[in-house]
Amino acid sequence: MSGDSSPAPQPGSTAAESDGRPGDGGGPSADDASSGRSLLSDPRLTVAKRDLASLSREKTIVLALLIQLFVAAFSSFLVVGLTSLYSPGSVSAGEVVVGVAGEHDDALVRAANDQRGLRAIVYPNPGAARDAYHDGNVHATLLAGDSGDRIDVTVIAPTESIETTLIVDQVRTLLESLERTERIARSDSLDRSTVPLPDDVDASPYFGFTYTVLVPLLLFLPPFISGSVAVDALTEEIERGTLELLRVAPLSLVDIVDGKALAMILIAPVQAAMWIGLLGFNGIAVANVPQLLLVVTAMTTLVVTLGLSLGVLTAKRRQAQLLYSVLVIFGFGALTAASGNSFVAERLFALEHPATTVAKLAVDSSTAVTTVHVAAYAVAAAVLFVGARRLVARTDPEGL
Repeated sequence: MSGDSSPAPQPGSTAAESDGRPGDGGGPSADDASSGRSLLSDPRLTVAKRDLASLSREKTIVLALLIQLFVAAFSSFLVVGLTSLYSPGSVSAGEVVVGVAGEHDDALVRAANDQRGLRAIVYPNPGAARDAYHDGNVHATLLAGDSGDRIDVTVIAPTESIETTLIVDQVRTLLESLERTERIARSDSLDRSTVPLPDDVDASPYFGFTYTVLVPLLLFLPPFISGSVAVDALTEEIERGTLELLRVAPLSLVDIVDGKALAMILIAPVQAAMWIGLLGFNGIAVANVPQLLLVVTAMTTLVVTLGLSLGVLTAKRRQAQLLYSVLVIFGFGALTAASGNSFVAERLFALEHPATTVAKLAVDSSTAVTTVHVAAYAVAAAVLFVGARRLVARTDPEGL
């Protein structure tokens, strides 16, 4: 036809060559576009955002988050009530009156005089003390008699009563004080040395409860919830057949698992940071926040990786959830047993329970051992995550 036709391409050339101008059909190749793909377009982030968006439809997860939010937001009020369960003697609920009788009633009276919130009334004989208890004149009765070279104390106290916990706590403190006094008084006449008792610690029960129970609870709940959600997120994709749709995207099984892990790992330290902020708003100062968030992130990585690995291995939601729960409980139980084992502590290394590590960091009393534990958690999380990715890479998606 006319000269409007384009010349035939020369050998070795392409049908269209780009000089960088828009609209000429040129531009970077597919490989260049893939290599220059931005982080925000990473398919793993797409999977992560999809899983995070689906959390709002999980009523159980939302309820768990709301409970944690309530505890953190009103911690200054809740700690007063919860401390009554943690240490009943810390709550002022009136004076506890006990009747004492027997050969060593004077020792009980001396111990009672040194104890706040407790008053002792001496009765001439055990029968009179029992009658006073049954008549409601005293809350409890202590009968102190001789048992060889020991003081034998019989306690009569109410059962299944609202005041029982407080009465028993006061009586127990009284007997511990009596035991300490008798140990000191009789130490010279014993033919063998006694086990030394720890010194009395005049610490606020509110402080102890806050940093050894409340703070670890708020920081460890998010990791465990993330691990459980990660199990469901993967196994439900397998059981519903939607995993095949994700792979058509196209996404590899490693990309899918990475995206789900990323979502569940990121959400836990965000929650922990919010809880720490709310605790601070309620007047509960928490120190070493970056180290605490590192511990939370490491713990989350460990449990999420464990959960996803079980999901890949079993491909069944119920089996994976059961194994996840058993292994997590067993792991924390083993850490508790090892941290309290004198053989491990004295001969191998001073092992700290994760809750102890968190408590020490929160009150700014960490030691070198605490720092080692934080680093160990981070290293263990990284090693387990790399190992889990290799496991997923060797897994045939068609077999799930």
